[in-house]
Amino acid sequence: MIKKFLDLGSQPLANSYILKKNLKLKEKKFKLEVGFNDKNFLVSILKTVSKEKMFNKDYPYKSSESNTMKQSFKNLAKKIKKRFNPKFIIEVGSNDGAFIKNFDKKKVVGVEPCYNLAQITKKLGYKTYSEYWGLNLSKKITKIQKADLIYSANTLSHIENFNEIFRAVDFALSKKGILILEDPSLLKCLKNTAYDQFYCEHIYVFSTLALKNILNKFNFEIFDIENVNTHGGSNRYFIKKRDNRFYKISANVKKEISKEIRFGLKKFSTYKNFEKKVLNSKKKLLQIIKKLKNKKLKIIGYGATAKSCTVLNYCGIGKQDIDYFLDTTSYKINKFLPGSKILIKKYKKLSLNNVDVVYLGAWNFKDEIFKKEKKFINEGGKFITHIPLPKII
Repeated sequence: MIKKFLDLGSQPLANSYILKKNLKLKEKKFKLEVGFNDKNFLVSILKTVSKEKMFNKDYPYKSSESNTMKQSFKNLAKKIKKRFNPKFIIEVGSNDGAFIKNFDKKKVVGVEPCYNLAQITKKLGYKTYSEYWGLNLSKKITKIQKADLIYSANTLSHIENFNEIFRAVDFALSKKGILILEDPSLLKCLKNTAYDQFYCEHIYVFSTLALKNILNKFNFEIFDIENVNTHGGSNRYFIKKRDNRFYKISANVKKEISKEIRFGLKKFSTYKNFEKKVLNSKKKLLQIIKKLKNKKLKIIGYGATAKSCTVLNYCGIGKQDIDYFLDTTSYKINKFLPGSKILIKKYKKLSLNNVDVVYLGAWNFKDEIFKKEKKFINEGGKFITHIPLPKII
């Protein structure tokens, strides 16, 4: 039975950035509610949006525009070559190629339904299918050769139908083949009160407990886990077919499950407690912004992310509170954030001459941002963060 534990209000599509000419048009919104399945322990949003509306020719997020993500993919590629030495790799959700660029063009294939992103890797000479992942595409790609490794980061949690995902994975993998799945960690999400991990694209935020139950239905099992820092704390799951005897199950799997059980990820009361923390987070963030505005201080945003869209719309923060957002993503510049309609400007170095306080929308890239804005911080520049609790840093 699925029990609702969090209501984040009426939300626009998180990546539907608005052109100036469309500012007066009515935005499409959906009810963003989150529930817990007490049978398989899966946490998911209760109302989903069609994939065609979310992933299309105008998708704005590009992995390669973040040094953190580029380095993470580079490091992982090295590990994969050393540990598994795959001859043929499929990446599901290849975006603009930040991962596949680390491999020989003959050894890797990308799957990217967003046409604009698929064109980037195609132009670089990488075989890329601008289609949605499913059994038919899986058959098409592996007609001649089965995959030794399928990799997917922050993508399979966007696909509602598990049957569609894992039947396709099962068909595409060789006997020794493995799936590496990387997604935000539910445990980290709850610990950090990171309610902005929930938006239209994140149909699921996985725990190891839930993923283990889902995989079991499709005769897959997790044989290793790595905790990684990307996206505010993610898990990298190494998955094999149940009859694949080439890999032993690491002690890391049991260790991660024990951590989740101790924290209470099997109990509905844990999620109700999270709801209280989210309400408190909203209250504190609004108090901070009100206090700063009363002092006539200028606040801007840094990182016009899908995550920040959830926070701004849930808290009712708009252009009356934040003057504009800075962002490095080319597809977002001179557009407006969904719902809040705050202008997004091209990134330039922060200066106390132009701004007093900066709201950290891209909090998951805090280390990269603080390194970049060292001068601003040393001169007394301040940031607002809402993770794990709203405060000025």
